[in-house]
Amino acid sequence: MTETFDVVVVGGGPAGSTAATVVAMRGHRVLLLERETFPRYQIGESLLPSTVHGLCRILGVTDEVARAGFTVKRGGTFRWGRNPEPWQFSFAMSPRLPEPTSTALQVERAKFDDILLRNAARVGVDVREQCQVRGVIEADGRVRGVEYTDADGARHTVHARYVVDASGNTSRIHGRVGGARTYSDFFRNLAVFGYFAGGDRLPEPIAGNIFCAAFDAGWIWYIPLRDNLTSVGVVVSPEHRAAVQGDPRAAWHAMIEACPEISGKLVGVPVATEQPYDQVRVRKDYSYWKQSFFAPGMVLVGDAACFVDPVLASGVHLATYGALLAARSINACLDGAVPEQRSFAEFEARYRREYGLFYEFLMSFYDMQHDESSYFWQAKRVTAVDATETAAFAELIGGLVPGEAGVGVRLAASAADLAGAVGKLATAGDRYNPLAASRTVGETFRQGRNLQEEALYGAPLDDTEPPVPGGLALAKDGLGWLA
Repeated sequence: MTETFDVVVVGGGPAGSTAATVVAMRGHRVLLLERETFPRYQIGESLLPSTVHGLCRILGVTDEVARAGFTVKRGGTFRWGRNPEPWQFSFAMSPRLPEPTSTALQVERAKFDDILLRNAARVGVDVREQCQVRGVIEADGRVRGVEYTDADGARHTVHARYVVDASGNTSRIHGRVGGARTYSDFFRNLAVFGYFAGGDRLPEPIAGNIFCAAFDAGWIWYIPLRDNLTSVGVVVSPEHRAAVQGDPRAAWHAMIEACPEISGKLVGVPVATEQPYDQVRVRKDYSYWKQSFFAPGMVLVGDAACFVDPVLASGVHLATYGALLAARSINACLDGAVPEQRSFAEFEARYRREYGLFYEFLMSFYDMQHDESSYFWQAKRVTAVDATETAAFAELIGGLVPGEAGVGVRLAASAADLAGAVGKLATAGDRYNPLAASRTVGETFRQGRNLQEEALYGAPLDDTEPPVPGGLALAKDGLGWLA
């Protein structure tokens, strides 16, 4: 069978659903191919305000997400850095007086992703599940469609102006764009994670916060999904791979016991037995990026393009923000508003900048934890970043900072700036958030804040300059670019 669409999106997670929905909202014909049947399990359960109050409003799912009853979080709580006592990362300018949009959510991804996918179908996307993309169709140096098999094994050919690869870290087709993945040595970690049927909660009003605790071998996340379900994941160096792969569940329990701040919240709490939360899972080599995110006829978004690290919940934000940028560029091309090369140069520049800022921010965050006896934490020092990674990072972010030396200086300054802001939290009181005045924090969350204001008011209120020099203007409906 052969069909023709304006756009084919491969993958139905948040990135794929976002890209498909935004293009369909402009009236274009979109086919979305998903290899699984939703709802399905996925990790990445802690969201940022930009996703909840920005992206969800743009997609039209704000009310449905609210009705789902996900746990509300006001920020994060950390046993991390020089201070032996836990400290709070608040999304609000004042922790005591949060603005209406300075909260986020802890979500069960099976439910959240299903909301986004079904919404894509409602706005006109042709959603087909149990469809496995086998490869791309190329002609005259351009990607012109995909080949896939359906649930019955029948082979199909789809032609399209653009193919969006949103099929995640296991993508079979990402190699068509940007060559091989560049893996980060600094964030080269191993994650082993599972679930408990409950657990202690932080005191109100921060009971919904993610809690992260550093310990000798790495760090642990503790995410309250609901009263009887807690996501607990351990991030350690690859040297633990043999133990983790030999018996993931035993290794998971042993590492939790090695961190009193986490194990103390789980005394007497059984592990979860409901599916799909009854398993202990492992992820490795998850921090990478592609040299480019676009080639003629094809664009990468979400984990097919890049991922940094699970701390501070940047994954879904980067995935959906990148997908929104890609959809705006596709719309601008399909509508004839901006030439293709210029339109996707805008996508690349904005996406790379956002990834680079979070990469820098998370490096600085790791740098705050000092433990002279820990191999893991000694390796997570900004001063330990080798020249190869610095050069690769400089190439990734392009004009963000000048050259390899500039990157090293900027990383060191960012680490000092962030550590200084966190150090002021203990004496700041509850009406002022020192992190809000930090350059590193401000730059990192700038576009997330702008996205929320775009969703609420049609455009950023104060930040009217595009994030890249000479950047394109946003169309009035927020769904494309203007020359």
